[in-house]
Amino acid sequence: MDPADVTDRVDVTVGAVRAVRRAELSGAAVDVAPTLLNSLLVVGDRVGRIIEVEAYAGAEDPASHAFRGPTSRNGVMFGPPGHLYVYRSYGIHWCANVVTGNAGDAQAVLLRAVEPLTGIEHMRAARAVLDRDADLANGPGKLCQAMGISGTDDGVDLCHRAGRIRLCRDGVAPPEHPASTTRVGISRARDRPWRFMVPDHAGVSRARPSGAERST
Repeated sequence: MDPADVTDRVDVTVGAVRAVRRAELSGAAVDVAPTLLNSLLVVGDRVGRIIEVEAYAGAEDPASHAFRGPTSRNGVMFGPPGHLYVYRSYGIHWCANVVTGNAGDAQAVLLRAVEPLTGIEHMRAARAVLDRDADLANGPGKLCQAMGISGTDDGVDLCHRAGRIRLCRDGVAPPEHPASTTRVGISRARDRPWRFMVPDHAGVSRARPSGAERST
């Protein structure tokens, strides 16, 4: 099957599937993050709808990996938008981020949860036996494990139509009023409400934020 053609793997009921354009990712992470909700993360034959994200604002954000400048670890963040920044969390889990902003800004959006759509059997195999499919990718580490993303994918171009990993849209718009909370699992800049979710979705992560939930 042509990896560029996801229409055979996604139930397209609203509109044609298309790749996210780089220009759509060129804004600040806090602005781009909620627009990624309800878009598709495509990894080979595995497809998930993005339902939870977090924004990180580079040099202006003490919680960002890029706060102190470029390193061998975070170099992808300082490149052009539309690339994937993958890092190891606590030496255990891979986490995947969409680079946004302009080259040098080091803005990024952490992908925290997706709703599995296709390739679910492969996701189950990657995540072992679970009671609910909703638990397959409801956390950044779970997401990477379920979708088959690892450190070897650091720097891949998400806007390349024929790439193994792509961001796509299928006509499902982002929520008009996404839910938001403060971010999860950080010790700095904990007061910023930059975690965005599809409201009332059962597949978001269970991590407790440092602030009360609200709507933007």
